[in-house]
Amino acid sequence: MRAWSELTGDAAPASPPDPVQLTGLGGAARSRLPVEEVAVGCVGSALMAAWVLHHQRGGSVGAVSLDRGHVAAAVRSERYFTRRGKAAGAGFAPLSRFWRTADGWVRTHANYPWHKHALLRALSAPDDAGAVGAALAERRAVEVETEVFAAGGVAAAVRSLDAWRAHPQGRALAGEPLVGHAIAGDATPRVRGPGELPASGVRILDLTRVIAGPVCTRYLAALGAEVLRLDPPAHPDMGQGQVTDTLLGKRSALLDLASPIGADTLNQLLDNADIVVCGYRPGALDRFGLTEEALAERHPGVVVVYLDAWGHKGPWAARRGFDSIVQAPTGIAMIESATGDEPGVLPCQLLDHGTGYLAAAAALDGLRRQAEQGGTHARRVSLARTAWWLTETPLPPAGAAVDDDAIPEQAFVVEVDSTRGPVSAVGPPGELGTTALRWPIPLAGYGDDRPAWPPRP
Repeated sequence: MRAWSELTGDAAPASPPDPVQLTGLGGAARSRLPVEEVAVGCVGSALMAAWVLHHQRGGSVGAVSLDRGHVAAAVRSERYFTRRGKAAGAGFAPLSRFWRTADGWVRTHANYPWHKHALLRALSAPDDAGAVGAALAERRAVEVETEVFAAGGVAAAVRSLDAWRAHPQGRALAGEPLVGHAIAGDATPRVRGPGELPASGVRILDLTRVIAGPVCTRYLAALGAEVLRLDPPAHPDMGQGQVTDTLLGKRSALLDLASPIGADTLNQLLDNADIVVCGYRPGALDRFGLTEEALAERHPGVVVVYLDAWGHKGPWAARRGFDSIVQAPTGIAMIESATGDEPGVLPCQLLDHGTGYLAAAAALDGLRRQAEQGGTHARRVSLARTAWWLTETPLPPAGAAVDDDAIPEQAFVVEVDSTRGPVSAVGPPGELGTTALRWPIPLAGYGDDRPAWPPRP
């Protein structure tokens, strides 16, 4: 398994006796790219890392099993999240889409108000789709990409796979591992005894938003971890009290890290955290003491996972990005084109979901390494590096396809209590031995919790 070998590297532990027992039907997420195979690889690597960590802690579990249909539902979980029988997942804003330009196509993202305003400023256009389309039609795609980024927005020109691999950022990605690993400092090992689940007793500080990072931390919660998500009040990810599938399994609080109280609170939380997951652009959280060197000095032994859009080196490393945007320049949009002209999309936001499960695997493997070697372990993943893996992986042999309508999603959708009443959501994929994973606590409303660890039971 490619993800597993890159995750563990030279220090690879013994794998489970039968790495992952796959069950169920494939072919639901049909694509010109091996979407299902990569999705299974990402989720499977997280399950295997959980298995190994559980055994290191003195636990015992049988085979790891994973249903292909469950994976297909899990990487499209936002589609199945309902409240009172109505869809509750967020969609794309009207200005978040592909647009034709003077020489090709560009993809924009305007779901957040500040990104929409940046797009309109860059184009000198009013908040009107017709006016935006007319302004874009007069410009070259790369010009739009550059100007929107300079204005603080998010846009990317659609490129072919060859053009991306020749691009300076594509060349930088070629030199990055799928899962990066570094060690800072000489913290003593944190040895943990057995727990009910692989991550039982592990505290995780979640500094992520949108999909990829929240997918990572909600899966770690399903594996036993206690997760606290922090968001900035000035730039909320959603409305106060809203419930979404990205909040499953965790508590949610608002905290201004730039304030003196926020900075003190963050350090108190980190003093008692085992893992911190950072899902912002490289460098965006450095001023809050979240570099690996600063963490090694002030909070030695914590495992940190850095997750970003474009990779951790190269000219685009500090750019904003989302799954839909990363698909545009990396060749995916044109590979998925139905006409050879108008760009297409993947059947799910695989770059987000897949990278989220890779980040979960990296966090679990980081705990294992820290307990064996000591130090402060930093892991790095990115949407663009996952995209590179997807586009270089050959398609599996042709098999029987299953129509989207035939996905037995009800087999994987569960009812969850929430602060706003019952909701339906895809359950966490995978089984450890005979134990099916589940969401451990009622679903919290966005920002409804205090920025504090609850007392230990």
